[in-house]
Formats: sequence, C-alpha cells, structure tokens
Amino acid sequence: MTLTPELHPDQLLIGDFLSDLRARLAPMTLAEREDILREIAAHIHDSMELNGLPAATVIARLGTPQQLAADYRDGALVREARYSVSPMLLLRATLRIASRGFTGAVVFFCGLVGYLTGISFIIAALVKPFFPGRTGVFVVHHHLYRIGVQASAPPVPVHEVAGYTFIPVSLAVGCAAVLVTTFAIRRFLSIASKWQDKLANGGTSWKSIHHSAA
Repeated sequence: MTLTPELHPDQLLIGDFLSDLRARLAPMTLAEREDILREIAAHIHDSMELNGLPAATVIARLGTPQQLAADYRDGALVREARYSVSPMLLLRATLRIASRGFTGAVVFFCGLVGYLTGISFIIAALVKPFFPGRTGVFVVHHHLYRIGVQASAPPVPVHEVAGYTFIPVSLAVGCAAVLVTTFAIRRFLSIASKWQDKLANGGTSWKSIHHSAA
C-alpha cells in the first residue's frame, strides 16, 4: 500500500490561498491568471526563505484573495483602457479608480459630462435636417436662449439664427468634445498607472508583485 506524504501546514495554507485567488481571477485569461499565481507563489516562498517569515505572516501582508484579485482585475482594466478609444471602457476604468479616491471621482464626472456634451452636439447636427425649426442656436432679444434640439416649437420671440451652418459646426464641436475627453481620460489613466507603479517600487505588499507582473 502506497502512503501519500502529508503536506506541511505552510504548504496547505499556501495551496488554499492560491486556489482561492485563482477562482477569484476567473474573469481574466488563463495565461494572465497563471502568470499572477506564479508571481505570488514565488514571492511567498522567497519571503519565507530569505526573511525567515512563516507563510501565515507573508499571506496576511498580501491581503485577502478577494482584495488581491480585485486589485489585479482593476490593474488589467486600466492598462487596457489606456490605449482604448472606447468611451464605455474608459469610463469603466475611471469609475474603478473613482471608487478609491476623490480625484478619480472628479475625472469620472468630467469625463461623463464631456462625452454627453459631445454626443448631444453630434445628435443635434444629425437631427437638424429633419427638424430645422426646432434645432440650432436660439436667441431672444439678442440674447442666447438655448443651443440644441427643442422638444416643441419655440415661442414667438425666440428664433433660430444659425441655419444649416449649425450642422458642420455642431458636428465639429461634438467630435472635438469626444476626442478631448477621450485623450484626457487616457492621460489620467496613464498618470494613475505610473503613480501606482511608484508606490509599488517602494512597498513590500502585493503591489510590488503586481508591478512586476504588469
């Protein structure tokens, strides 16, 4: 009869930790998950051998599998969004950062306003040929009344002054707003990612592992 050797308690603890982490990294690709797990396992064993720390202490410093997996997923999302032109992906990445700090919340809000403004101008330009009297630049008594699409015919003192020139101007303004917002968010994500890397270089927690895996 062959006896299965009993694993050391530290090995059992490490195995359970990595199994839990692997399950929580499920949304990521298999290659990404395995790279992360190899980095984590190497860090744990190095800390135990070089610093003489027990596995429980090293794992406690890493944080819970739930926290660690969330940080890795957020990092992957931010790295992908940094090179994207998708408003949805950019806003998702900014929203993740917004949940962790005031600056991210401000950038998310400004990005949302920027995209909504740009899309509104583009829609107004497309609607103008179908509702010319309700779309454009409206003034009353030489004062600006409203820009965009009116739900109903404007009251008598109000009149539209831009005419069909509104179409190219509105398209240009809308596209410019979307482009500026896109590159501003990408710049913010790039700065945020570099700032996190600097923190990782000076820290002893999981961030140092995350930095090397990135």
